[in-house]
Amino acid sequence: MKMPKSAATRVAFALLFTIGVTSMSAAKTFVYVSNAQDGNIDAYSMDTATGALTPIGKTEAGKLVMPMTVSPSKKHLYAVIRSQPTRVLTYAIDPATGALAQKASAPLPDSMPYVSTDHTGRYLFTASYGGDKLAVSPIGENELVEKEAIQVIPTGRNAHAILPDRGNKFVYATTLGANQVLQFTFDDKTGKLTPNEPPSVSPDAGHGPRHMAFSSDNKNLYVLNELSGHVTQYAIDTAKGTLTLVKSISSVPAEAGLVWGAPQAPAGTAAAAAAAPKEEKPKIWAADVQITPNGKFLYSTERTTNKIALFTVAPGTGKLAYVANFATETQPRGIKIDPSGQYLVASGEKSDRLSVYKIDQSTGKLGEPSRYPVGNGANWVEIVDVQ
Repeated sequence: MKMPKSAATRVAFALLFTIGVTSMSAAKTFVYVSNAQDGNIDAYSMDTATGALTPIGKTEAGKLVMPMTVSPSKKHLYAVIRSQPTRVLTYAIDPATGALAQKASAPLPDSMPYVSTDHTGRYLFTASYGGDKLAVSPIGENELVEKEAIQVIPTGRNAHAILPDRGNKFVYATTLGANQVLQFTFDDKTGKLTPNEPPSVSPDAGHGPRHMAFSSDNKNLYVLNELSGHVTQYAIDTAKGTLTLVKSISSVPAEAGLVWGAPQAPAGTAAAAAAAPKEEKPKIWAADVQITPNGKFLYSTERTTNKIALFTVAPGTGKLAYVANFATETQPRGIKIDPSGQYLVASGEKSDRLSVYKIDQSTGKLGEPSRYPVGNGANWVEIVDVQ
């Protein structure tokens, strides 16, 4: 029987609407956590309506799997193994299930506690705390890292992190022991890093620069200092890429009773294993820093007190204001904010749980956490939205 034109039109529109809704609902959010002691990676799917996590499964990696980063295309996860032989593994992300499948392995010149990529997805950056060096590795057109580093740069003591700016023109690296932030120009055609002029800037003595985050407008770089717990704001000269120190502000309230810390032995070394607590005042031991996608709020972690600090970021100037600290997992090494800016996920190296916090969109304050099982030595957190 021939359907009346009006009815056929209605059915066609209904079909198009259904296809559109299905397409929109196909976007999925996955959370990955590296478990350094277990040598594997936990995967979860996230319900962005509630923040609830559903375990997907564990993927084998290697002892002391720690830093991870996601390719700009969101198709691959890169995970660094800090035990011998030091290497980076490339995993394909299944867009339907979030499952990981290892596709490649490539050597790294040392044990690297930090990894990132440039924004073209053609180069992988790593930093070595124990080896005092930075490295640039090529990423193939297939997004796999299969070759050794094409550039290795000696640094001052304890290189800790390396990140490109949002414009992909400049790269910055922290050296905790040398108390410097290194600044480079970056050629995204060759992957070459060239020291800027001047090649570095420094906070006051003893701060110990560790992790970094860029403001949403790319005009400021925020550096979390491991030993002081301060977050230092540096203004970026957008033409030259050079940094100017603006202000350092503490993430640790005085009533916490902590004193400034000292550089730690590299993870996985005999010195680190032999380190024993002494009868002295507890020391500041800051770890990670993240900023919300809208640039309004910044968070940092401190491992001695097991806290997450909240700062507001002033529009225009980018200046920070400390707000509060929130209890979190034991020895919080990694935090990550989901791409929608609704949730913060925190891991603790001495905890068998993850915490997921709802972020108050007007104040930045963290709600009561939902907690989920995770592996031993939970370390780095990555969150990715895929279609």
